[in-house]
Amino acid sequence: MSEVKKAQTASPGEDTIFGKISRGEVPCKFIYEDNQCMAFNDMSPQAPVHFLVIPRKPIPKIEDATEEDEQLLGHMLFVAKKVAMQQGLENGYRLVINNGKDGAQSVYHIHIHVMGGRQMGWPPG
Repeated sequence: MSEVKKAQTASPGEDTIFGKISRGEVPCKFIYEDNQCMAFNDMSPQAPVHFLVIPRKPIPKIEDATEEDEQLLGHMLFVAKKVAMQQGLENGYRLVINNGKDGAQSVYHIHIHVMGGRQMGWPPG
């Protein structure tokens, strides 16, 4: 099923695979982990390097983030940069946060896609 089709059937408020991963209920090989977030390779990569950064705190969508989440969101961006360098993406990479159905969000637990290792096209959609 395509990501767009998944996004059309996904809904906020459900327990997600990312929630299960962050709670340790689903095994996952992390490429980065700390007390606020974790990073792991995407199961369906769209680029030679494609990993996700997810917070431990279950925030469904970026629009659901509050002022108290400001530091966490900044930390996630910093982790994305740090892991991108560890993954050899010195020539650049793309960060994507899908938000809601029209944004093709298929898992309602905020996450950053980090993609690189090839030239990215524009426009992306």
